[in-house]
Amino acid sequence: MRNLKELTRPNVWALKPYSSARDEYSGVEASVFLDANENPYHAPYNRYPDPLQKELKALIAPIKHVREGQIFLGNGSDEAIDLIFRVFCRPAVDNVVAIDPTYGMYQVCADVNDVEYRKVLLDENFQFSAEKLLAASDEKTKAIFLCSPNNPTGNNLCRKEIEKLLEGFDGLVIVDEAYADFSNARSFLLDLDKFPNLVVLQTFSKAWGCAAIRLGMAFASEEIIGLFNKVKYPYNVNQLTQQEAIALLKDSQKVQEWVEILLKERTRLADSFAALNCCLHIYPTDANFFLAKVTDASSIYAYLVGKGIIVRNRTNVTLCGNCLRVTIGTPEENDALLDALKEMK
Repeated sequence: MRNLKELTRPNVWALKPYSSARDEYSGVEASVFLDANENPYHAPYNRYPDPLQKELKALIAPIKHVREGQIFLGNGSDEAIDLIFRVFCRPAVDNVVAIDPTYGMYQVCADVNDVEYRKVLLDENFQFSAEKLLAASDEKTKAIFLCSPNNPTGNNLCRKEIEKLLEGFDGLVIVDEAYADFSNARSFLLDLDKFPNLVVLQTFSKAWGCAAIRLGMAFASEEIIGLFNKVKYPYNVNQLTQQEAIALLKDSQKVQEWVEILLKERTRLADSFAALNCCLHIYPTDANFFLAKVTDASSIYAYLVGKGIIVRNRTNVTLCGNCLRVTIGTPEENDALLDALKEMK
């Protein structure tokens, strides 16, 4: 890995971060707060939230088997993705490399930050070659983005190829594990100390059932997390979000129960969907959704919309012609989808 100072944008490395009122004292239990120009009424919402989410990180760390200093929390995973560009990539100079197809926000953030985005096509099994990604990179490549399980394809990427990339690339390798709770693959969180250039993304939006609270997680070395904290907005995770996440983390067994139900439903729905006349192929999945090749994705999608059932039409995505992406719902929702498709003429 290149020296972190060399990877970081010079202005960010030299940046003196904003110091909020709640950053400037520690080690004491305060009861009178006259430091942040807050309204003293309407507790607890009158107070600014903890800018570093310390209580929340203390609960996440043992569950994820990481140190608290290796955790960044943001307004969805999208904030962490954007920070990678803002911290490391010089606009109109540097570039990033990513697999194709994959999660669309990587390219959106690249475009917003005026950073060249280089795509490397997956093969017919939706797998990638570390050699091809490395061949697409050069001395101006700051990061390589991988999503595993991948979206929209649903499959885990080959672990050996990811490890080759981590060992062979001198910039950052981002492994987005948004759907990892539905997979039996070993998380790359357990390899943070082995690979100093590794950044792992996870989220509360999928298995944790908290898409509405917008809480994403990034895990990396303390040095990389320190740079994220240096650049992020001071109070980027609001108090209501922190409270809901804390409550759920204290009842995490519930999440495992949801995952077990969804995995059983994934098998049932995929098998039943495969038997439909309109289905040509179900691609292997390690996520809470599957990608299905159908006879006419656009017409089937429109038919389902008319029935009040919404799936995702991915027919215009690379390698996904005539494909629908179907998220696993409740048994009742899944039955409604199957019944509607059986009635389709």
